[in-house]
Amino acid sequence: LRDTESVPLQESIDEYFKREVLPHVPDAWIDESKTRVGYEIALNRYFYRYQPPRPLEIIETDIKTLEREIVDLMREITR
Repeated sequence: LRDTESVPLQESIDEYFKREVLPHVPDAWIDESKTRVGYEIALNRYFYRYQPPRPLEIIETDIKTLEREIVDLMREITR
């Protein structure tokens, strides 16, 4: 079984491992060759701007237009 953990940047990996992992999985181990130190930024949390959906009438019109285009293309193919 392989799994990953996100350890708080200010905390020691070994201390976190002893406190949060070993009590639940006593035979767990750390592959030091895959240990990385870095920071992950949730961009959506900071930069996302909500855009309300378009009105249903506009969406319906777009769908009907696309349907007509598809029918026209199918007619060209079957000629």
